[in-house]
Amino acid sequence: MKKLLMLLTLLSWFGLRAGNALEVGEAVPDVTGTNQQAKPVVLKEVAATGYTLVYFYPKADTGGCTAQACSLRDAYEELKSAGVRVFGVSTDTTESQLKFQEKYNLPFELLADPDGKVVDAFGVPRLKGYAARQAYLFKDGKLVWRDLKASTAKQAEDVLKVINASPEAK
Repeated sequence: MKKLLMLLTLLSWFGLRAGNALEVGEAVPDVTGTNQQAKPVVLKEVAATGYTLVYFYPKADTGGCTAQACSLRDAYEELKSAGVRVFGVSTDTTESQLKFQEKYNLPFELLADPDGKVVDAFGVPRLKGYAARQAYLFKDGKLVWRDLKASTAKQAEDVLKVINASPEAK
C-alpha cells in the first residue's frame, strides 16, 4: 500500500495521469467534443456506423503530431474509400486546431479538448496536461483495434492494415 501511494505521488508530481484505456469490444464513449470550427461533435453518434478512427496527439503543429496528421491526410482518400471517418484530438484550443488543420490541409476534423473530457473518457494518459499519442478504431460503435503507442508517420498504414485484415472488409 505504501509503495502504491508513493507511485501515485510521483506520478502527480510529474503531471502524469494514469488512464484506463478502452478495451477492444467496448463501446465508443458517450462524450461530446468541440471541433476546430467550435461545433459540437457527439462521438457516440458519429461512430455508430462504419469505421471511425479517433486518434490522440500531444500538441498541434509539433514534429511527431504533424507527421501523424499528415500520414492520415496523405492516405485520406484510401481511408475514406474504406469507410473510415477520422477525428484527431488534443488538449489544444479550437483556434490552435483550426490553424493546424489549415496549415497542413487536413481533410478531417480536429477536436479541441483543453479540459480533457474526451481524453479522460477514452482513458488516455496525460503528461503535464498533454494527451499521450494513442489511436482507437471503432466499427459500428465498438472498439476493434487500439494502438496505445500510436505511430507518427505510419498511422494511416497501421489503420489500413487492420481494416484490410478484417473479414468484413473482404
